[in-house]
Amino acid sequence: MTKYILKRVLMSILVIFLIATLTFWLARAVPGGPFNRERPLPAKVLENLNRKYNLDLPIFQQYLVFMGNVARFDFGASYSQTETVNELIAMRFPVSLDLGMLAFVLSISLGIPLGIISALREQKVTDGLVKILTTLLISIPNFVVAALMMYFLGVKYQLLPVAMWGTWKHAVMPILALATYPLATITKYMRASMLEVLDADYVRTAKAKGASTFLVTYKHALKNALLPILTVSGPMFVNIICGSFVVEQLFAVPGLGQMFVKGVLGRDYALIMGLTVFYAVILIAMLLLVDILYVIVDPRIKISDSKSTQGV
Repeated sequence: MTKYILKRVLMSILVIFLIATLTFWLARAVPGGPFNRERPLPAKVLENLNRKYNLDLPIFQQYLVFMGNVARFDFGASYSQTETVNELIAMRFPVSLDLGMLAFVLSISLGIPLGIISALREQKVTDGLVKILTTLLISIPNFVVAALMMYFLGVKYQLLPVAMWGTWKHAVMPILALATYPLATITKYMRASMLEVLDADYVRTAKAKGASTFLVTYKHALKNALLPILTVSGPMFVNIICGSFVVEQLFAVPGLGQMFVKGVLGRDYALIMGLTVFYAVILIAMLLLVDILYVIVDPRIKISDSKSTQGV
């Protein structure tokens, strides 16, 4: 296990290096610059700004400076904000994390039971209703769900505040908007996995011995049926946290997603590259965690260190 984790960590560092490199060159390939304005800045001011942010250096030297900063996990100063990129992450990521965690918990808490019920009631009315619900939630983008909730819950019936951030009421609509797609996805995965497990030989044997539906479902089937959910939960959790750009923008949530949008619109290279690398680190860490949890959840899955064999 230790050797496997070390190998994965080294591979992860290589992937982060490649992502940082690709992000740097793609950001520089975008037309325009961070200080382009409708009314051009005076030449002396532009020269001083470029010198301050090392934009006057040759492009390859800028790349080396950026990669050196990434190695220290220091993303430098933002071109459009008074804070550094690290300070913006420290201030705004907790908001995105809270929002994403609540949406993820809601998706798991509802998706797993709905998937189990749908599987146990296959081809029944309940199963049909769950399939219709999941199809709708997957088909409708979260920004459309957000707009509908803003109109009905915020404007028409005035049950919840439309935007901003402060009390728990401000979090309800963003959480629901972020949870729709993951909820539907987890429900579909859980239903398909449970149906497959319920058809396994050991489950049929338990049923033949007279075991109750509850015992068969929760003792024999559920643990194995959860493995596919574990596979998708890591990347899905990161996607909820890092993919809340539009929702945060719509509800004026002061999270990292909203700041990323501002960075793209303002061509803030440092902010774009820093947040991209930060998101990549979170995603890779979650994928590694999922691999480790796989072995904990199902001891039958073994991670063997590759050793040279003799006599082959």
